[in-house]
Amino acid sequence: MASYLSSTLYSLSLTLILAALATANLPFSAHFVETKPTTTRKMTRLHFYFHDIVSGKNPTAIKIIGPKSLFGTTVVIDDPLTIDTKPDSLVVGRAQGLYAMASQHDSGLLMTINFVFTYGKYNGSALSVMGRNRVFDVVREMPVVGGSGVFRFARGYALASTVRYNLKTGNAVVEYNVTVMHD
Repeated sequence: MASYLSSTLYSLSLTLILAALATANLPFSAHFVETKPTTTRKMTRLHFYFHDIVSGKNPTAIKIIGPKSLFGTTVVIDDPLTIDTKPDSLVVGRAQGLYAMASQHDSGLLMTINFVFTYGKYNGSALSVMGRNRVFDVVREMPVVGGSGVFRFARGYALASTVRYNLKTGNAVVEYNVTVMHD
């Protein structure tokens, strides 16, 4: 029994050592299929309005964490994206994700949002935004860090400007101008 166990351990050790030696001198990229450069990048510019509704019968933004101070407050969203500032205008997608008050000293939100498009040629595609949003600045810039569907391999930026904010209800309409490069 002991002989069988030591023989098995010896065989396993030898196999692992030989496997490590066989690939030790290969460069990292040798383990993958050769990549080819692409030159067919497209630029797309999008313009839409984000309706953040925190009050009423059917809110689209729900606070899930709310400490005593604003710092740490976290909100999950499924906000409509429209072609106009009016809430009943054509819905072209949804902003799905969350934002959190990530600064103790100013109005800096951490935004982690997917713009999921549901209309027209971008139907079924999405853009992912993740970055800092200083909500009281007139114009805020956040990075577009990826995408799917038509926007596969997307990189770019989103400019946000508050069009309307209701102090009583907390509801807001934010204009977005998004520029992305994608395949």
